[in-house]
Amino acid sequence: MYNDASVLENHHCAVAFKLLQEPNSNILRQLEDGQRKQLRKMVIDMVLATDMSKHMSLLADLKTMVETKKVAGGCLLKLDNYSEKMQIMQNMVHCADLSNPAKPMPLSSQWVTRVMEEFFSQGDREKALGLPVSPMCCRETANVEKSQVSFIDFIVHPLWEAWTELVHPDAEHILNTLEGNRDHYSELSAAKEAAAAAKAGQET
Repeated sequence: MYNDASVLENHHCAVAFKLLQEPNSNILRQLEDGQRKQLRKMVIDMVLATDMSKHMSLLADLKTMVETKKVAGGCLLKLDNYSEKMQIMQNMVHCADLSNPAKPMPLSSQWVTRVMEEFFSQGDREKALGLPVSPMCCRETANVEKSQVSFIDFIVHPLWEAWTELVHPDAEHILNTLEGNRDHYSELSAAKEAAAAAKAGQET
C-alpha cells in the first residue's frame, strides 16, 4: 500500500481528503480551485513530514534555520519561497506531533498509557501469530518510564530545544515542562530498577 512509503501518513491524507468530499464535511467549499490545490499540497507536504524516518533531516533543517537567525542578529527569518516556508510549517507540525511529552504531566501520562496500550496490543497480536514481538510491545518486559526518558533525550528534546531557540521566548515554558517530565520519568525509572534489584537480591 502506497508503495511502502510513509504508509500511515499517506493513509491519513487520503482519508482526510476523502472526508472533505462529503457535503457535510467540505470546509473548503468556499475556496477557489487554485486555493484548494495549494492548500492540498501544503497539507500533504506537512503530514508526510511527520513520518519519523524524516525526523533527522527535519531537525537538521531546523538547526540550520536557528543558526541563520543567529547570524542575522536574531532578526526575523526571511521566508522568500515555498520551500523555506514549508520547512517552518513542517517542523511546527512535527513539534505538535511530538508534543505529548511536553504537556503537563496529568495530561501527558494519560496519553503515555494509551500509546503503550496500543503497543502492547500489537505485541499481543504478534505473539498470537508467532511473530517476533516488536520493541516496547511486550507487556512483561517493557520499562515504560525508561523508554520515556530515552524518547525525550534522543528525539523530543533536541527537536523542541531547536524550535524554542527559533521562536524564543514563545516556547520556553513548553521546553521547561518537557524537562520536568523527563526528570519525573527518570526518578520513576530509577526507583523501579532499584526495587527490581532489591527483589532479585532477596530471591538469591
